[in-house]
Amino acid sequence: MPRPYILYGWHLSYFTGKAMCYLRYKQTTFVQKPVDMLTLLWRIKNKTGAAVMPVLVTPQGAWINDTSQIIDHIEAQATGTSVHPATPVQRFASYLMEAWGDEWWVPMAMHTRWTYPENFTLFEREAGDALLPWWPGFAKKSAVKVVANTLRGMLHAVGVRPSQLGVMDAWMAEMLDVLDRHFAEHLFLFGDRPMLGDFGLVGAMYGHLGRDPWPARELVAPRPHLRAWIERMSAPEHAQLPAGSQGLLPNDQIAPTLQPVFQAITREFLPLLEGILAQVQSVRPQWPEGKPLPRRLADVAVPMGQGQFSRAALPYSLWMAQRTLDVFRGMSASDQAQVRQWLTELGGERLLALDLPRLRMHGVRVAFDIPTAPVNGS
Repeated sequence: MPRPYILYGWHLSYFTGKAMCYLRYKQTTFVQKPVDMLTLLWRIKNKTGAAVMPVLVTPQGAWINDTSQIIDHIEAQATGTSVHPATPVQRFASYLMEAWGDEWWVPMAMHTRWTYPENFTLFEREAGDALLPWWPGFAKKSAVKVVANTLRGMLHAVGVRPSQLGVMDAWMAEMLDVLDRHFAEHLFLFGDRPMLGDFGLVGAMYGHLGRDPWPARELVAPRPHLRAWIERMSAPEHAQLPAGSQGLLPNDQIAPTLQPVFQAITREFLPLLEGILAQVQSVRPQWPEGKPLPRRLADVAVPMGQGQFSRAALPYSLWMAQRTLDVFRGMSASDQAQVRQWLTELGGERLLALDLPRLRMHGVRVAFDIPTAPVNGS
């Protein structure tokens, strides 16, 4: 019998939720293991270069620490139903939704977790039991305090600042209402099957908004269709389509109920990418070859709903944009024209014009890709 995959991660973790829901949907044989202190600070860091979660260990012994690359790895095995739509607009939109879910929602998830003290009891219990499973309670609390202080130390950088909480709350209320209305009509983002975009979005919704006591009660419970989608995403039974289902929406459609989401992406997320790109381009001429870029740069100010939002620029976000644009560049001319038309109608065609430097992953950071020298003069 082949060895199973191993997924190291906590249910509390933003990106563990994304990976876990995906593996369950694909009916991948895997064992989920909590991350103890030794695994986090020694084994994972040794294997991937960073103390992060989740990490997927393949049956062949490879350690993969990025959820997008985890999904790419499993998809390449060509088993089960693909999470990539076959038609161009839905396919591109799904990748764009993954980038938005991965990058834009992190401040919202951090805010809903750390602004409300009642959430800490769950965090302290689950993180303590995972970090030091056989240790006494006082030792667990000490270990959790270190982790919690580290995470709280990131709040300002991701934009969770007292002056911005009102803007964030208003934006979340509006966007969660949009999603609730969408899921009242559709099981998933693009029809009756979850696609890559669903897994990008569920990171924030499963581990943070859907499990932490305050957001689960105040934000998710009043929106029953959103709650039902989170439950479908985390349950392996959703691998089975309902009787009579057509799968995805026909004719490469994007549901009208998602129009406000993609308008928000072009109005808010695209300026964030442009602001990050401007900073990365400014440091590029003097940056040492092969050296990873900093995890974060200076602040970027962008629209958020009816207000403004500032947060540190994360170069990694450009890797997610590169991933999305690579899908577009791999399409035929006619398919590209359909995607371009869709983006133009949204006011987001300039996404395709982003002049991104080629980036490669380096742990949890990115570095400028070094072109390979030509061989034999070719």
